[in-house]
Amino acid sequence: MVCCCSGVSDAVGEIFLLQCHFLRQAGHSEKAVSLFQALLDFTFYKPDSVTHVNTRQQVEFFEPFWDSGEPRVGERGARGWRAWMLQQERGGWVVPPEPEEDEDDEDQDECEIRDKTQPKWRIWLDVETTREANHWLPWRPDKTKGQSEEDCEDPDRQVLFDDIGPSLIRVESIGLKLRLLLAFLRFLGLPDPSAPPPCSLLLDDPALLDLILDSEQPLTLYHLPLTGVSAVGNMAYLSDRRKQVGLCKEGEEFLRNVLEQVLPLFPVQDRTTLSLCWLQYEKLKVLRCVCSGRKKCVKAQGKRSKRVAKRLLKLPENRGSLCLWREYGHLEWVVGNVEEGRRVFNTALAVGGASGLQDHTLCDLCLLYAQLEVEQTCRGGAETSVAPPYGSRALYILSKLAEGGDYSPFSGQVSPVAVLKARRAYENALSAAAGGDKPQSALIGCFGLFQYLTLGIDAADTVFTEARERLTSSAPRSAEPERSFADCEAVCIQHVALLRLHSSASVFPLSRIRLALTDALRHLPCSATLWHLYLLAESRYHSAGRARRFFHSVARGNQSIVPHLFSVTAEQRRKRQMDLVMRSGLPADALPTMPETGLSNRIRSLFEVAVVTKQGAHCPLLWRMYMNFMVCNGDQERGRGLFYKALQNVPWAKGLYMDAVQLFPERVQEFLDLLVEKELRLRAPMEEVEILLEE
Repeated sequence: MVCCCSGVSDAVGEIFLLQCHFLRQAGHSEKAVSLFQALLDFTFYKPDSVTHVNTRQQVEFFEPFWDSGEPRVGERGARGWRAWMLQQERGGWVVPPEPEEDEDDEDQDECEIRDKTQPKWRIWLDVETTREANHWLPWRPDKTKGQSEEDCEDPDRQVLFDDIGPSLIRVESIGLKLRLLLAFLRFLGLPDPSAPPPCSLLLDDPALLDLILDSEQPLTLYHLPLTGVSAVGNMAYLSDRRKQVGLCKEGEEFLRNVLEQVLPLFPVQDRTTLSLCWLQYEKLKVLRCVCSGRKKCVKAQGKRSKRVAKRLLKLPENRGSLCLWREYGHLEWVVGNVEEGRRVFNTALAVGGASGLQDHTLCDLCLLYAQLEVEQTCRGGAETSVAPPYGSRALYILSKLAEGGDYSPFSGQVSPVAVLKARRAYENALSAAAGGDKPQSALIGCFGLFQYLTLGIDAADTVFTEARERLTSSAPRSAEPERSFADCEAVCIQHVALLRLHSSASVFPLSRIRLALTDALRHLPCSATLWHLYLLAESRYHSAGRARRFFHSVARGNQSIVPHLFSVTAEQRRKRQMDLVMRSGLPADALPTMPETGLSNRIRSLFEVAVVTKQGAHCPLLWRMYMNFMVCNGDQERGRGLFYKALQNVPWAKGLYMDAVQLFPERVQEFLDLLVEKELRLRAPMEEVEILLEE
């Protein structure tokens, strides 16, 4: 129980978040969620009568509320600690909320075993993974249905006050309250582009290394960053490729309740930030449905997400928010409603388009709108012309942004005079913004795309290169270095994406793409998106020596584990390609490079170098990848030894045990006994699985 005062607030908050992620990785998701629930109630709904006492006494006052059975933050009918305390002081009966029918809840556990013919270890993995995805919320007795604590089939799903009381901290500042809620939303799986890169202890999501490159979205695919941290309920073994679109049904309702209950407690600007996070999550779910190729899923999820977007935009504080209009227009575009998306963007520009290049949010909206129009043109099969495309919708949008007047929808050609005036306006705006601390990535992106559409790729390359050099040199001296590095990363990604787009339509040297990537990665070695683009560029070369030397130079001079992970990933992709072609034996399958026989030894040496570093020794994802590689390479004995070696470094990572069950199924009971011995969360004991099989 700590009071977060000046000087220690950020550090104590980080310790609290690490504890929550530790519980999540250990399988105790209910305790982690309860910690967040308790801290939100303890922070935002504190009664005025206890604010003058110290933290320990406040926690003692909080305990009766926690044990009272009153709905907590995120649950139906939650009123908060303050309202409950006031009710207790006044006396009287509390009217319970009316029950809502849940038709699917009663039959939720009947389909846990879909195929009884599978091996027992496989059935256990499926049941455990399913329960992790569906049962991460703390169990509470539903008094409207006459339930009591004895009705809970799994006592570990109930969280007592002794489990969360000692970890409560006192949060006073508005900024830390916002960061606390954003951290909880990231914990639930919501994207937050403003968040700093996570530490190696939290990296446990294999999706960090599996970026899907969509040829139809070469410019806009990288708007949401890759974190490498699994969301709650997403506990799976390494080779499990079942991807959830979002949270389970109860989880989605819980998330909606949290946001609706806590949003009114923040200032207007912070409410807009939280609404943006919510809307980006809805867009992310639609993007996942689009990547899965299921049209019915895209239609259903798109309908739900658009309903949320319209509800958020109807709020008085959000009606003029350009960032929310931007996300809504992008959502319509992703679903396939291009004309509706254009109407949304045009409406937003008509409302707030007069502020011009000085407004970063307006530049961000126009950049996305122009990028979508360029992608739409490329998708339609239009070829690049030598003459400036003065009839381009994208050029019209960027020219009107520089003009700064009232916006009118696209009507035809842009005059050469308007293009010259717009170029001069962009140059002046960049010169004025060069010495400030405001974000510049959107302005730079707009000018770079404008130059590409009017003068060609060389002019755009010059804009992005000069901007990257300026940002990387000034970022360490910035008052907010994390935001400066995020700004620089966005510029570098826009630069490389535009070069790749041009190379796909015209003859263009790949060396320039590689040069842009290597210059960016030397300053931003933690950027997973840039590493993905680098691997994609190097895969088109016949020699791997240059990439190996670059990986070695970056990893050697940096403490981050991310370069090591992508160095291993590059060699593994190379080995898979070699093995696939060499096994086929077909003359038509030409090898892209000469066969190499030492790739397995090289990959193993890269793993050994990574796991002895300070960051790599406690990275769950790295150990899981290493063990999986050794077993897939045919060395079962060494892979089993790696499992026990990993237990000495990351004994809390439940995913490690689940991987071991899949890789060494003959020892499943031994691994489950170890899991219980380490006090990790076991949701489906093998005895219960055997009973389910008999039924």
